[in-house]
Amino acid sequence: MLSLCLIFPVLTSSGSEPEAGAPKPRRFQVGAATSNITPRLGISINGHFSDRKAAHVHDELHARCLVLDDGTNRLALVVCDSCMIPREVTDEAKAQIAKRVGLPPERVLISATHTHTAPTCAGVFQSAPDPDYQEFLVHRITDGVARAVRNLSPAQIGWGKGNEPNQVFNRRWRMKPGSVGQNPFGGTNDQVRMNPPIESPDLVEPAGPIDPEIALVALRSPEGRPIALLANYSLHYVGTGRDGDEISADYYGLFANQIMRLLGAEHQDPPFVAILANGTSGDINNINFRKKRDPRAPYEQANLVAEAIAAEVHRVCQNLVYRDWVSLGSRHAEISLGVRRPDTKELARARSILAAASGRALRSPEEVYAHETVLLHEYPPSVPLVLQAIRIGDLGIAAIPCEVFVETGLAIKKESPFAQTFTIELANGYNGYLPTPEHHRLGGYETWRARSSYLETEAEPKVIKTLQELFALLEPEIAEK
Repeated sequence: MLSLCLIFPVLTSSGSEPEAGAPKPRRFQVGAATSNITPRLGISINGHFSDRKAAHVHDELHARCLVLDDGTNRLALVVCDSCMIPREVTDEAKAQIAKRVGLPPERVLISATHTHTAPTCAGVFQSAPDPDYQEFLVHRITDGVARAVRNLSPAQIGWGKGNEPNQVFNRRWRMKPGSVGQNPFGGTNDQVRMNPPIESPDLVEPAGPIDPEIALVALRSPEGRPIALLANYSLHYVGTGRDGDEISADYYGLFANQIMRLLGAEHQDPPFVAILANGTSGDINNINFRKKRDPRAPYEQANLVAEAIAAEVHRVCQNLVYRDWVSLGSRHAEISLGVRRPDTKELARARSILAAASGRALRSPEEVYAHETVLLHEYPPSVPLVLQAIRIGDLGIAAIPCEVFVETGLAIKKESPFAQTFTIELANGYNGYLPTPEHHRLGGYETWRARSSYLETEAEPKVIKTLQELFALLEPEIAEK
């Protein structure tokens, strides 16, 4: 059942409220800040079937915070160097932000980049979150937004988009009959394989498209000094090229450093803040399965990807049209979606597999998914999800708490009423993969039932429908009087 939560304007400027009928203040301000969210060594790192422990910090992790204020409405966007962040953490951070700076929770968007070399914040497979780190993350997100509010100053805003098609590849492949193999549940009906062997003779074709678009929002002072930049790209992650025991922000953090250099924004006070949010990358990665690439040194590939994205963003920035003022809007909805829980037979099979593995770490996919099956047996029949729509002038942003397939992102863009639209995934919680109904029929890793993929098979069209309704509520506000 859809529950739309309408957000009414709250005056955020100082001084007395304008008289009825008075024109709204045309003052646009921006504030940005970062908070260091690097964990202690020894903490769990998720993103793999087996758990890993952090033994080194290659580069620091950050919560990158951006606050926009049009004189009447104020919004905050936070992107964290994290694999995924559960709703209980984002909700608590929003509650603390509301207490600290008076910003309503529904006007705050908090997302994860999906780096696979960050602390476990949401439990998946054999990685469990550290409650102390979750609490630390809440405080650091809150601090970052509070500092961004303190940094609010007059600003100009521009947005646009570019393309970088050479770094994105669909990772789900249709294979020759008989070559996919058995899935962890004993089934042989999967028609696609995630991350198949490179240059395999069994490759037929990708099971879906890519989205090479890079969307960006740039903020600068009236004098032209860069303040912040938010970019959005649909690429799952790249990886470090090492064993996986290092903490790293992956290409997201490397992009932030590179675009800062290209814009000549180093050593500013307040510091320039660059942000790269993940778009719709549930079925997208950085591997060309048709052609094996040359060997890479650790972090070399992540740097190459970051440099390519930053170069395109910098190119687009040269021709942006900046505005002195735009209006802001936000709407959110909480919807309920069904859970694919195991039946009695599936549960019995899973318990039998775990009994055979008792006393040792789980090794095979069959064992890992048996563990997930037992855990999902305890899930409720349905779960709530928060969906959010943000409007910046005639730019629309959709926020979804899932790993979203690129087909979904393209559909949202196509049906949007705004001149430009993009999606931020893994936002305001974590509810696993969001395959389309067609991809559920094809099977494959992203559809395999686990805490990483448990929503009903018809979840995706319901998410799109809700976001269209939220966009429609914002559409009448596009006109800037």
